[in-house]
Amino acid sequence: MKNLKIYLVLFLSSILLSCQSSVPGMAETTPPSHKVWNELLKANVSSDGKVDYKGFIKEKAKLESYLKSISENAPDRKAWSKDEQLAYWINAYNAFTVKLIVDNYPVESIKDLGPALKIPLIKDVWHYKFFKIAGQESSLDEIEHSILRKEFEEPRIHFAINCASVSCPPLLNEAFEAATINAQLDKVAKGFINSSRNKITPDAIQISSIFSWFKGDFTKNGSLIDFLNKYSKIKIKSDAKVSHLDYDWNLNE
Repeated sequence: MKNLKIYLVLFLSSILLSCQSSVPGMAETTPPSHKVWNELLKANVSSDGKVDYKGFIKEKAKLESYLKSISENAPDRKAWSKDEQLAYWINAYNAFTVKLIVDNYPVESIKDLGPALKIPLIKDVWHYKFFKIAGQESSLDEIEHSILRKEFEEPRIHFAINCASVSCPPLLNEAFEAATINAQLDKVAKGFINSSRNKITPDAIQISSIFSWFKGDFTKNGSLIDFLNKYSKIKIKSDAKVSHLDYDWNLNE
């Protein structure tokens, strides 16, 4: 019986450690510079978020250099500020998404890469572990759901991370920085909500499917319309009719 208890303790400990290690982190690191990523974005992304993937391919060595700095400098959650961590993870998500397209270009849609990769037990491209953070294999899904949505509870991240598709919030053509991140998140929220990706009138709104998929993220402090009215140029009535638009997964180039 004693041996059984010891075994159970060791077994449960191993599960706990496994769960903890699924979220990459590293002690005694300093935030990497996002200067190179900023230069790449300004050179290869238009003001409305259209991406020149061929341009990124030409500068692939520069992209890889930035991604190396990201991989080797995962946030020290005790030492880095929340804004430093948030800027890091948003930039990491976007830069690794660009890498995924660059490595498989030409492609019509990021969703096409899931079946093309033909990796057992991988249900879609977002679960594909094609990069490392702090030495641990990681995926876009882990960054979005296990880190950004779980650790920060910041609904505006949905307008900051880009899924390389036409209906996604546009890729911002500048790197996110800790010093300016709140203003940048406001900028992308206003830009997306007031863009053609949504059709807003006072009495009825046709909005992106993002607001359906992640409704819980937008309604923690009020209704969905309350959230939209923080950024919408058109005041939406509380009883406005709400419907959701189809999502265009074609590549955002």
